[in-house]
Amino acid sequence: MSHTMPGASAAEHAVAIPSLHHVNLKTPRLAEMIAWYELVVGLRPTYRFDGGAWLSNDTANHRLALLSTPLIRDDPDKLVHAGIHHTAFEYATFDDLMETYLRLRSFNVLPHSVLDHGMTLSFYYPDPDGNSVELQVDLFGDWARSTEFMRGERFAEDPIGTYVDPELLVAAWREGEDHQELHRRAYRGGFAPAVSQDLRVPFA
Repeated sequence: MSHTMPGASAAEHAVAIPSLHHVNLKTPRLAEMIAWYELVVGLRPTYRFDGGAWLSNDTANHRLALLSTPLIRDDPDKLVHAGIHHTAFEYATFDDLMETYLRLRSFNVLPHSVLDHGMTLSFYYPDPDGNSVELQVDLFGDWARSTEFMRGERFAEDPIGTYVDPELLVAAWREGEDHQELHRRAYRGGFAPAVSQDLRVPFA
């Protein structure tokens, strides 16, 4: 449905495209969230006070905002309520993602799900509040090509992707297997997990 006002030209109502700047989360455990996001994706406070913090891992003043008051409490039905499912961070290389998995594993920070989506390989981690955080790499190394893939028949056959056992994948990676071959094997189910993973979406 068009929202253009009658008599107005398309140019007058062209959308000025902004960049996504930050995500803001409410939390009852501020200190734990700050520590977790620094460990996982290198977000450090630009400013912090008792009621919140603004964190960044690049030159922006902040990429994640956290707000905290004594009235904020956990939602026991969080997973079945409408709301954000995850935020995502993208690595430049396949190796960066694999090395991050190993680094986080050494701190006992483990993904709740790993998926080869066809255009990305994605590791999903729960933060201390149970929000999901995706760490991904573009398997084409080119957003134009991965976008083209998403518009094709293969992606339409399975928009969710194939579950991956990260230990099987990282073992093959350590043996020096080519990144694209690892992706092909993963997408075909070659690293299927022995136990089911929790995507944290109530499908049934």
